[in-house]
Amino acid sequence: MYRQCLKRVFKSRFLASEAGKYWKGSTRSFSSSAGTQRNDWRSSVKKLSVAASVGAAVAAFYGIERQRRAPISCKEAETNAKGSVNYDKVREAIVKIIEEDDNIAPTMLRLAWHSSGTYDKKTNTGGSDGATMRFPPEKDFAANAGLFRARDALEPVKKQFPEITYADLWTLAGVVAIEEMGGPKVAWRPGRRDATSGQECPPDGRLPDADKGSLSGTVQHIRDIFYRMGFNDQETVALIGAHAVGHTHKQFSGYDGPWTRAPTTFSNELFRELLENKWTLRKWNGPDMFEDPTGEIIMLPTDMALTWDKEFRKYVEIYAADQDRFFEDFAKAFQKLEELGVKAFQEEAKKKRGWFS
Repeated sequence: MYRQCLKRVFKSRFLASEAGKYWKGSTRSFSSSAGTQRNDWRSSVKKLSVAASVGAAVAAFYGIERQRRAPISCKEAETNAKGSVNYDKVREAIVKIIEEDDNIAPTMLRLAWHSSGTYDKKTNTGGSDGATMRFPPEKDFAANAGLFRARDALEPVKKQFPEITYADLWTLAGVVAIEEMGGPKVAWRPGRRDATSGQECPPDGRLPDADKGSLSGTVQHIRDIFYRMGFNDQETVALIGAHAVGHTHKQFSGYDGPWTRAPTTFSNELFRELLENKWTLRKWNGPDMFEDPTGEIIMLPTDMALTWDKEFRKYVEIYAADQDRFFEDFAKAFQKLEELGVKAFQEEAKKKRGWFS
């Protein structure tokens, strides 16, 4: 990568040098005698035109370098200069899919969440970089059951915009889905790469389970999962708030039912329901889960754990009372989640800190 960058820098310096030669030549032509000036004016104008074109090319290269959104590589700068990926058009294509079937939006959010939520800060592995859920064994993990629907729904977008990586497409789809469901605008930037095989798949067990068999075990499991990625209790509660949308499906998870009565609307409703509704253990031939008096909406043991643990509960109460605060905190936490483990972003951050950091 550095060699490529240096080549482009030297090339740009060469172009700048050539532009200078053209300019000097043109100046000499116009400062000559009147007779010579009449004979050479066409050549001089041509040289000035070429010099201007070369200068524009140099300016364009450095302009890209100044104006680009960090982090980005030299190759990506060249790609962007060619207008290879129009992310506004990609967004529009995703929105169109959601407009045709709004039930796909929560699944797109879950795809982005699960492809990012495998990060381990100690080993710096996992995360959205690589889009490794395309490969076994990750695509077959029980926690990812049903996510093929979102992957399949986004495949036409990938075909329409082949230059975008799957990793960027999935994470972008997640933030677009949140906005389309009425949620906050989440900052997003491109730069994720795609893995070429399943050798980079993270081990199974890095995503949250719905239940660990006891109150203490379930609470500890939540912290183990989110602390491993580098989140604190506040960020953890905010991210779990995404359960306000979507629906559990017995054929995929063993659980059955939506968390709220508006499963395609992003809101603070999960927290309000947790505090304001009455929850009892469902009597059925299935895994432990809780239901309200109507039996129409459900909570998983990990959801209920947010009210059982006093540190988690204080954030549940804050978010139940203030949706704007929830939206603000969720947007920050979700951006962080989607950027964990992205090598290009890490390299850019390291450059900003300096070699001595």
